[in-house]
Amino acid sequence: MVDGAAGGPPVAPLAVDSGLFSVGRRSLTFGLVLTVTLVAFESLAVATAMPIVARELGGIELYGWVFSLFFLGDLVGIVLMGLLIDRGGLIRPFSLGLGLFAVGLLIGGTAASMPILIGGRLLQGFGAGGIAPVAYVAIARALPAGLRPKMFAVLSTAWVVPGVIGPALSGLIAEHLSWRIVFLGLLPLVLIAAVLTIPALSRVRPAPTRRSRTGSSERTRLIWAIVLACGAGLLLIGLTNATLFPGLVLVALGIAIGLPAYRALTPAGTLSARRGLPAATLIRGVLTFAFFSVDAYVPLLLIGWRGIDASTAGIALTVATVSWTGAAWIQARYVIRLGAGRFVTACFAILLVAIAILALVLSPTVPIIVASIAWGIAGIGMGLGYAPLALIVLAEAPPEGQGQATAALQLSDVLGTALGTGTGGAVIAFAAGTAQPVWVGLAGAFVVGALVGLVGLGLTGRLRGQAAPIRTALEAR
Repeated sequence: MVDGAAGGPPVAPLAVDSGLFSVGRRSLTFGLVLTVTLVAFESLAVATAMPIVARELGGIELYGWVFSLFFLGDLVGIVLMGLLIDRGGLIRPFSLGLGLFAVGLLIGGTAASMPILIGGRLLQGFGAGGIAPVAYVAIARALPAGLRPKMFAVLSTAWVVPGVIGPALSGLIAEHLSWRIVFLGLLPLVLIAAVLTIPALSRVRPAPTRRSRTGSSERTRLIWAIVLACGAGLLLIGLTNATLFPGLVLVALGIAIGLPAYRALTPAGTLSARRGLPAATLIRGVLTFAFFSVDAYVPLLLIGWRGIDASTAGIALTVATVSWTGAAWIQARYVIRLGAGRFVTACFAILLVAIAILALVLSPTVPIIVASIAWGIAGIGMGLGYAPLALIVLAEAPPEGQGQATAALQLSDVLGTALGTGTGGAVIAFAAGTAQPVWVGLAGAFVVGALVGLVGLGLTGRLRGQAAPIRTALEAR
């Protein structure tokens, strides 16, 4: 049975004025929101609890790998799920993704050591790879172009409740009960998400089958994804290697392996930032690198260096999540009129200011509240610039290639996140290995994020729509 035919006849996009919560769309909207909410709870809860996990299990030098391996697994999962999506159905990749995500949660929640926890996070990443591409393609297949910005804003809103209660709640649980509940407590939500979302996905119209795609080419893309993940892993291992010569060799080998794989998995011209879809794909990775090389270590800054409790430290993540959502609604209202490029440029500029302000908190004389202010500003930047990059990709990708195009966007996204968190973790691990105080490693991670942010700011001129509105691309569809 074809996934798209299960549970009733497939539905074509309705008129724009029927809204996201009309009878024909509300189940899909609620289902996707619930799934994103689940991922948001996991992301924010683990980030807040990790300083306590590292204190109990040990292995501060492996801190960054808890995040990096998740995203490297996500990278492979995205390509696999994108291939399954382009075969016509959304249910199989979504179900497989949720299943692997649940197994990863179980392993993480019962881990007796940091390496086992990292293994569980790798499986979680494989599973998470099926969630974002399914959501993006469901939006493209079931919604007209005029409603897509609103739907992306709604999905950003799905981070509000987890952002408001998730960090503080996970901090309290980790401190007073057990950090293991942060993982295991999410398992019932996985089941609920499956029950509510799968029926809605079954009614999304499948895309036409791409005749040019063969089983051989699909296997080749999956192999390239594995090669890319291995290349990124070698690069990160090289960066964390305490001995200079082996470290440089591993870094060079990782780059030599990873670049051809990345080129094969992304649209032609991505590495050279060719205008339009290729540039958007590259810039998305640069953006996530810059943001998450700092974001992943905000709790370590506040808990491990400034010495505050985990529930209070989570406020900074909460403020960032709420401000991200608010800014996402602003861009949804004006992006078609003003063009995506302006919002992405503003995003990088604001993020650079936020990192500079956050770095001030490394000084014990600066009030802790400055961290929440700084990262709230970072959230505004991300809310303005994150979704417009996806709009460019959806506007320019052909309908039969939306799975591959959105998978490439998400691949670049998670590769940037993996390299950002990994590079920041490598800097922190190097500082710890040379008996430097925690703030030295954190300062290095912040500098890395700022430098990559400057690169991203320079690349934004390559986006179509810097001067012309994105409406042109949407109407062309």
